Amino acid sequence: MRNLKLIIQREYLARVRNKTFIIMTFLSPLILVGMFALIAYLSMLNSSEQRIIGLYDETKMFASEFKDQEQVQYLDLSGKTFEEAKKMVNEQEYYGLIYIPENVNRDVEGVQFFGKESPGLGTIQAIEKTIADRLTREELIERGIDVNQLNEAKTEVRIEIQNFSGERTSKMSNYIKMFFGGAAGYLLMMFIIIYGNMVMRSVIEEKTNRIIEIIVSSVKPIQLMMGKVLGTSLAGITQFTIWVLLAGVLAITSFYVLGIDIFTVQKSQLETVEQIAQPEIAQLVMDVINLPILSLVIFFLIYFIGGYFLYSAIYAAIGAAVDSETDTQQFMFPVILPLMLGIYVGFFSVIENPHGSVSTIFSMIPLTSPIVMLMRIPFGVPWWELAISVGILIITNFGVIWLAAKIYRVGILMYGKKASYKELFKWLKY
Repeated sequence: MRNLKLIIQREYLARVRNKTFIIMTFLSPLILVGMFALIAYLSMLNSSEQRIIGLYDETKMFASEFKDQEQVQYLDLSGKTFEEAKKMVNEQEYYGLIYIPENVNRDVEGVQFFGKESPGLGTIQAIEKTIADRLTREELIERGIDVNQLNEAKTEVRIEIQNFSGERTSKMSNYIKMFFGGAAGYLLMMFIIIYGNMVMRSVIEEKTNRIIEIIVSSVKPIQLMMGKVLGTSLAGITQFTIWVLLAGVLAITSFYVLGIDIFTVQKSQLETVEQIAQPEIAQLVMDVINLPILSLVIFFLIYFIGGYFLYSAIYAAIGAAVDSETDTQQFMFPVILPLMLGIYVGFFSVIENPHGSVSTIFSMIPLTSPIVMLMRIPFGVPWWELAISVGILIITNFGVIWLAAKIYRVGILMYGKKASYKELFKWLKY
């Protein structure tokens, strides 16, 4: 036990004293925020670019329908010949040219867009909607229907969403839950891959330098493996704790600026927010406050420990079975595949139906449950499902660690022979 403690301490200190670890621990949140800010700025910059689109309308009825906008200006070129209009748009390097044929009411497929590059989806949809709306109005008038009365009869319905306890949520609530759940699942996957690779590289390095031969003379192989896994996991938990504290400080500061007491949120405080922001934004703030953030953080730690132990044992076994990092490639795909599957199931199944059979099953399978269950938690998961999922994960951990230790015990002293899956199965019998 004393040897295990020394190995854990050595591995932990080797990680947290590393300059790269210290710098990235405090710099990563800033980099993440900066990246989102940069993406938002580039998107705004891209959308603010002024575009000129020519319009050649043979029907002479659509020029008034295309209204200039902040980013798009329409130029009516119907007074020229079609070839002159195309030449002008090409020479002036306009964004494109819309061609509307004379028989468009009989052949809507005749509408064309000419441009040097393929236009954006939003641009095409806006053009299609403008033409379709005008043609629909003309068709209604032709059938003797009063368009004005029809427009006046239209009613806009906005549904207010509440649960049975009277708690309001917005239509954007699911997107907020998706964002927080997806971020937690993706972050966990990255943690598992990064720290699992650290364990694997450490094993390969000690094996290559023949240091391992000296170490195993006084330490049992399973103690060495568990020491590496535990020491590295503690470093990961330390880093995550610092990130949570930094995020908490930023969140509390933000709510303080908005005048919200996050510990005793009352309706009067929502009204305070509404005074300085639109009601929709105020409701979004309340949706964020009502998220089970504490549960998400707690279960992130639980699933991080469970998922990390599971995969790190596999990474350690792979490191012991090979002589160099290049040789690990044949074993990495089966390890990465469940993690990627968890991400895809999360984004394509959990978001659509968080309590469906696919989401529930994959949140119980130990290789995918750390990611999928984290994505489900913001949507509300019964305590018994969480208990079953964590229980299965813990039991699987014992089994995988036991199997990985058998491979590790044989592999760390094997040199000069490339291990195969068949060879690994043989080692399990020793």
